[in-house]
Amino acid sequence: MSNVRFNDDSILARYFGRSSNYTDIPNQLFSEYNVKKGLRNDDGTGVRIGLTRISDVVGYTKDEKGNVIPCDGDLLYRGYSIKDLIQNRQGNYGFEETCFLLLFGYLPDREEFENFKNCLAMRYELPESFLANELLLKPARNLMNKLQSAVLSLYNYDESPDETEVYENLLKGINLIAKFPALGCYAYYTKVHSFDRSSLIIHYPRPDYSMAENILYMLRPDGKFTNHEANLLDAILLIHADHGGGNNSTFTNVVVGSTGTDIYSALSASIGSLKGPKHGGANISVAKMMRQVIADTDYTQDKDKIRSIVNRILDHDYYDHSGLVYGFGHAVYTLSDPRAEILRKLCRNLAEEKNCMYKFSFYKLFEDTVKEVVRERKGTAIPSNVDLYSGFAYSMLGIPEELYTPLFATARVAGWVAHNLENKLYDGRIMRPATKYVGSTQEFVPMNQRR
Repeated sequence: MSNVRFNDDSILARYFGRSSNYTDIPNQLFSEYNVKKGLRNDDGTGVRIGLTRISDVVGYTKDEKGNVIPCDGDLLYRGYSIKDLIQNRQGNYGFEETCFLLLFGYLPDREEFENFKNCLAMRYELPESFLANELLLKPARNLMNKLQSAVLSLYNYDESPDETEVYENLLKGINLIAKFPALGCYAYYTKVHSFDRSSLIIHYPRPDYSMAENILYMLRPDGKFTNHEANLLDAILLIHADHGGGNNSTFTNVVVGSTGTDIYSALSASIGSLKGPKHGGANISVAKMMRQVIADTDYTQDKDKIRSIVNRILDHDYYDHSGLVYGFGHAVYTLSDPRAEILRKLCRNLAEEKNCMYKFSFYKLFEDTVKEVVRERKGTAIPSNVDLYSGFAYSMLGIPEELYTPLFATARVAGWVAHNLENKLYDGRIMRPATKYVGSTQEFVPMNQRR
């Protein structure tokens, strides 16, 4: 056996550099074969990949010629505006009522609501030995990866994990929805205990608390929180519960679920999708950008200073030099993101309670300045999106940054389950789109004749 060692990274890099297979698809071929990059039409709208009655993302209208007309945004769950759902919440249980609506298709009456709350509460706790064996003994540096592995591990605690009949999947889905708060909070404390040498704190979920209340209870060493704090977190969960069937993680869930695989595998795939910085991980990008802006301005109310930074961002001369102002713009919403509008108001209320209105005023001034500068430079309106205020909301709640995206997943699992069930009920076929081969055909060459 040879003792010669070689740098396999450099050798593989040479092989990769020799190949043109990864760079040889000219842009004009996409137009020639009418292939939509990113499943986007030429006008920026998404390519339709299915039909749904679960939710609708309203970001624009179209005229008789099919041209996109910008409009104020709305998000409809089963036909109900989230603005109405937020305004008419039952205490801090707006998320639970929304879960019922998404899963069953209608708003519950009082008895149905109380029964559903109890169904969730009796499923809050993790299976016996799960905390010790699957979390404490297996810490992970990234909480989204840990959520994935934890969901897959729950497969082994299910007596019939591969049962994919719709009603059985509904039961499994409700069980997962109820357990996500504990999974996220325990994964966080396991991580900081194992890698950051912090204290390990385990509060078992309380059945008399809503899911939002339990998250704050399990995260805080003293388990205490105010009603306004729980109300804000409940609103965040509600507005993140679904966002149509075309968002990447929901589409991923339906694609994977359409193969007939178990719901644990489908939801784990969705978590992997949501982790990405172009999807659920965008809230981290906003938080990091705003942290630098705040460090350089100290929550200034000097609009000229903020204008200078915004222009530098757009000129690729600030933060990550991407030219992107994170927290602004959206693939669907054109004039406004209803989720951002809701969070702005709720953040103001909590800022007043916490005596940090100067922080809220800074965010609002930054938001207004970005919109103004973009309008001046590009002649177009740009909406602030949900990520601008969700990070600020989490920071006021004292929620660690690394939990921002896992909490997004905690909310969105309700939508993932609903779409998974809907696809099984009304489509049922494996999703199998097509691609066009644009490479050349080759004559096989024996190895001893290759150069």
